[in-house]
Amino acid sequence: MKEIDKYAGKNILVLGLGRSGFSVSKLLLKLGARLTLNDKADLAADPKAKQLADLGVRVIGGSHPVDLFDQEKFDYLVKNPGIPYENPMVAKASEKGVPIITEPEVALTASESPYVCVTGSNGKTTTVMLTQQIMDHYLQKQGHHAYAVGNIGWPISEVVLDQAGPDDLLVVEMSSFQLMGVTDIEPKVAAIVDIYNNVHLDYHKTFDNYVDAKLNVGRFQKASDYFLANFDQKDILAKEEKATKAKILTFSENDPAADFYIGQDHLMHGEEKMMKIADIKLPGIHNLQNSLVAIGISSLMGAGKDDIAAVLSTFTGAEHRLQYVTTLDGVKVYNDSKSTNIEAATVAIQSFKEPEVLLAGGLDRGFVFDSLIDLFKKHVKAIVTYGETRYLLADAARKAGIKTIVVVDNLHEGVKAASKLAEAGDILLFSPACASWDQFKTFEERGEYFVKYVKELEEK
Repeated sequence: MKEIDKYAGKNILVLGLGRSGFSVSKLLLKLGARLTLNDKADLAADPKAKQLADLGVRVIGGSHPVDLFDQEKFDYLVKNPGIPYENPMVAKASEKGVPIITEPEVALTASESPYVCVTGSNGKTTTVMLTQQIMDHYLQKQGHHAYAVGNIGWPISEVVLDQAGPDDLLVVEMSSFQLMGVTDIEPKVAAIVDIYNNVHLDYHKTFDNYVDAKLNVGRFQKASDYFLANFDQKDILAKEEKATKAKILTFSENDPAADFYIGQDHLMHGEEKMMKIADIKLPGIHNLQNSLVAIGISSLMGAGKDDIAAVLSTFTGAEHRLQYVTTLDGVKVYNDSKSTNIEAATVAIQSFKEPEVLLAGGLDRGFVFDSLIDLFKKHVKAIVTYGETRYLLADAARKAGIKTIVVVDNLHEGVKAASKLAEAGDILLFSPACASWDQFKTFEERGEYFVKYVKELEEK
């Protein structure tokens, strides 16, 4: 942790006692801030709240007391990234002119480790995991480490406070929620894997707002930094070129005009063969793209081909993202619970050549699924739908001409139904195409239950 005075003596309100709220509070205390923590939940019996109170934090639970802003002056509001800006405390802070930031802003400002940042609509978790493992393979030769932090599930503050030193590296996954609240981050390398519409518009309201938040990943870079951009998304590329001062390098699924691209047999950097495609374990063209981005970041940060090959030839997938679970009577089962939107499901469905039994469904955000019809025709032999969108997905399947359509209420019933439909040589793919919040708290919880239900079948 760097000794900085940006937050020393400042009166700061932390909104939300989740894992990131807890860790950023401890970091801010170390940096000399005076803290108030507020959460709408009752914190009377919360052990984390008690620990912070014992450290001198004023803890207020059970409501959002907006009159606090009339009673005293706050220098910053640090909010949980998932809390919307319509929240009464956030709205009041904005009205009072209090700067509103998120945990990554605080943590990265205090980091003595260099860092790289990855964002995107789809693929960012896999890209971060690949990059972290490649860089860790490289840095371990010198006795140091790379840490995967941020939206991947490990708050940056925890690692900055207790673990990472100046010769380590942070590989940071950044969501649009986190990026919307940053005003001062400077990654050595920033990357946007892709940007698609209809993602988190319930939070950002418009696609332009969503893109604008994503662009913050490179907005504060210097000319000596690097930005990796998707060459195939020309409209987004034009916005990226305007948003960053960093040197832009590009990647493409098939265009050799890009700096990094997928060749006939190898992943390429210009004329240089970086990795043989046949040796990469992850399925699907999208994972070749994720690998390209990881190669680009790692190469810029000093890793060699041996480090790249050691990881890409063994890595079998991020948890909940086309994660291989098991083989049941000749049927390969994949958990793609992180598929929280249509675009992510599109990527997953077209990843396999074998016939697929698809299990999908979840929160109804008001979308129809007709954009999946052509993919259903080409890849899906049978479908099981559940949750709030079960009838909408079943309707798209009928339009695609799928003869076997099973509609159930919940995931447990869905797993049992899908397993009965799948035959040896098929793929059983759980790719919901929807958010999890109709029946689960998070996509991670949803994926864990899917794996649990599959294991129950395996034990019978």
